[in-house]
Amino acid sequence: MKVVTRFAPSPTGHLHIGGGRTAIFCWLLARHFGGEFRLRIEDTDATRSRQEYTDSILASMKWLGLDWDGELTYQSKRLDVYNSYIDRLLETGHAYWCDCTPEEVEAMREVARAKGEKPRYNGKCRNRGLTAGPGRVVRLRVPDEGRISFNDMVKGPISVDVSELDDMVLRRTDGMPTYNMAVVVDDHEMGVTHVIRGDDHVSNTPKQILLYQALGFDIPTFGHVPMICGPDHQKLSKRHGARAVVEYQKDGLLPQALVNYLVRLGWSHGDQEIFSLDELVQLFDGKNLNSAPAAFDPDKLKWLNAHYLRNTPQDKLAAMVRPFLEELGYSVDEQKIQALLPMYMERASDLAALAQALTVYFKPAEELVIEDKAMKALNEDGRHQLSVLGGLIDQLPEFTAEAIDALLHEYVEKNSLKFKQVGPPLRSALIGLAGGPSVHDIMVGLGKDESLKRIKRAAELAF
Repeated sequence: MKVVTRFAPSPTGHLHIGGGRTAIFCWLLARHFGGEFRLRIEDTDATRSRQEYTDSILASMKWLGLDWDGELTYQSKRLDVYNSYIDRLLETGHAYWCDCTPEEVEAMREVARAKGEKPRYNGKCRNRGLTAGPGRVVRLRVPDEGRISFNDMVKGPISVDVSELDDMVLRRTDGMPTYNMAVVVDDHEMGVTHVIRGDDHVSNTPKQILLYQALGFDIPTFGHVPMICGPDHQKLSKRHGARAVVEYQKDGLLPQALVNYLVRLGWSHGDQEIFSLDELVQLFDGKNLNSAPAAFDPDKLKWLNAHYLRNTPQDKLAAMVRPFLEELGYSVDEQKIQALLPMYMERASDLAALAQALTVYFKPAEELVIEDKAMKALNEDGRHQLSVLGGLIDQLPEFTAEAIDALLHEYVEKNSLKFKQVGPPLRSALIGLAGGPSVHDIMVGLGKDESLKRIKRAAELAF
């Protein structure tokens, strides 16, 4: 059997990390078994669906590396297909027309509640033989008795008595098919064999199985993954770091880091934390999915991203940093970026922070802002050392890190100084910060002319 999975977001917002994780699980399962991963846009809610969200979802999928097979499917373009299947259910007696108003249905539910029963539609129109008409819906005829059972990939065996299920609406009064109807038809026509989704859909599954049975379709394997929660085990919110995938992309996260992190939120392979994409495809077989909610840890994600950043080839990293520099207003050659990366790769945790750190090399000397802490090194003695060193550096025949380092150590020894009398003033003058890379590396990164301009400017500061 060829494994076919699908991801079916609604374009009512950007792709959230919870949806992103579900998409990753579905993609990995299909790729592990050499099957197909399909993508469907569930846009039948015309009042809330937006093209901008569809575009954002597709861009996020591509950024995460989740390529899909076959054509992209839009539910809004398949209304005739859904209605043809609803007509089939009417013809076979598995569905019927109903003219009960919402107020009447709510009254039925109140009566059931008063009796301590499951609040549901009481089947008033089941045998009235109604046909199509204004204000009428089509309902599924739920069997009078029996149980709906399935073996969930995550939760294990689940069984529901049909007495707990409603004669659910399949077609609304405006002719639009309902969610459950459209999903079942789409999954069947796409040949979906495995449905992985959030456990907020567990209650939909027995209803959908009834539809599969009524239409004579093969029933797929279902897996319902728990929702992601915050570190305090409460519902994930903005304060926990619950944001859209596109926001993490804009913040400078690497896609492989987010994929790795989200997979581990609900799946495990021993104690291993870091996986390449090839490893994930090889190992993810749909087993070892956790049934307990996973806690989102922003600090762990940050740590994981720093790991991937440090291990990215510098030419690729330079290409990834460049757009962030351009966003900050700096148009820089990638070779220049690559030359500066070794000084900051170990320090930055994301691309945005890395780009921000590099901006100091692309500003004119007169625009360099020296932070208050760095200004402390530019006291009278510090400025004196800069004046002398500027002349010595200007005379260097070779402007290399080795030559600069040798000059500085010779200067310190000859003048019976400590390096802290030289290093901090130089770093403050060169990048305006109290901490940072070695001063000889900074100077090589800036170049001789710019280094001398900055040293001269700092040496002449008036207090």
